[in-house]
Amino acid sequence: MADIRPFKAVRPRADLAADIAAPPYDVYTRQEAKKETEKAPLSFLRIDRAETNFPDDVDTYDDRVYDKAREIMEEMIHKGEFISDDKPCFYLYELTLKGRSQTGIVAVASASDYENGVIKKHENTTEDTELDRIRHVDRLSAQTGPIFLGYRHNDVLSSITARVKQGEPVYDFISPDGVGHRVFVINDDMDIAAIRGAFDGIGDIYICDGHHRCASAVKVCRMRRESSNGSSGEEEYNYFLSVLFPADELLILDYNRVIKDLNGLSESRFMDRIRKKFEITEKGEKPYKPEKRHEFGLYISGRWYCLKAKEELFSGDPVDDLDVSILQNELLSPILNIEDPRTDPRISFVGGVHGMQGLMDRVDGGGYVCAFSLYPTDINELFTVADMGRLMPPKSTWFEPKLRSGLFIHRF
Repeated sequence: MADIRPFKAVRPRADLAADIAAPPYDVYTRQEAKKETEKAPLSFLRIDRAETNFPDDVDTYDDRVYDKAREIMEEMIHKGEFISDDKPCFYLYELTLKGRSQTGIVAVASASDYENGVIKKHENTTEDTELDRIRHVDRLSAQTGPIFLGYRHNDVLSSITARVKQGEPVYDFISPDGVGHRVFVINDDMDIAAIRGAFDGIGDIYICDGHHRCASAVKVCRMRRESSNGSSGEEEYNYFLSVLFPADELLILDYNRVIKDLNGLSESRFMDRIRKKFEITEKGEKPYKPEKRHEFGLYISGRWYCLKAKEELFSGDPVDDLDVSILQNELLSPILNIEDPRTDPRISFVGGVHGMQGLMDRVDGGGYVCAFSLYPTDINELFTVADMGRLMPPKSTWFEPKLRSGLFIHRF
């Protein structure tokens, strides 16, 4: 059973929500974040990326940066730019992109459930990436970036969601990227009890996006437990900010690859090596986006090709048979010598939201020699891998639209 609870969110005043809400902190470089805060002075990036408040010679991880984040948050609360609900509530967060909507329940989830495997992961995290968010969460005594969680369909939760959405939202705006955002408050005691009861009966919850934020929140929880004289398990630091979506509303986009060089191979030799494991069909100049599993698009020298994995490559293993695994294990590693895509500077990743043109632009004039388009990983593939306690290769999934930061803060 999953321990999912209501909480007293610190959230923007209604007239400021659109100005404060910001994309996740990790989608920006430092300079991009700084430009964003110059254009939007209330943007939550001032808190999530507080180095934007300092000259460039101040290190991103300087203690002053984390102190500044807390200072700005407290100042905005004091000025009434953030408000807080009077009682623990659940919230609904609806995101709409190109006519397609998904609605999640905003809540806090249990760190213990992450530790004991009720909340399942499908990616590993790295300590150096976690360290920044650990310091940020610890210094603010607050979680500011929600974890994107998924669960299998539940009739009770679906019914409550549909009914609440017939009411008036507290926030309703369209962000500059065209995504619609609506937020509803669930403060009725019967609804709150029903939601808690429904999650009590759900056996597994899955991290869809935000593995590093989740791991960081849990590590801060452990730090607080160790520094306290005794933890009852009920303290707010034992729970982390989450938005939980039903799996049938989620869309995973393709997560594509672009490559800087052919590992010393000529183009013809490169294609010959590929042909040993894949059937190659030329598609011409028109972008080729795979229409089914185990097919890949290749863009090189202004032309597109379809690469179809040969049957001999399939083992029946749910991880090895993922398209991202086949591409990595049968092409990127043995042919291009890209052994660790997390660290190799010769490979970059492009979310499907940028389309096929985004891949072509990087090859035609962006310093890359070729691009691979992939068929999206299915949400059920993600659940299966996580249920087995296995991990997906890096950059297997791209969820869109992204949750905004700053609409909900969980203080502890």
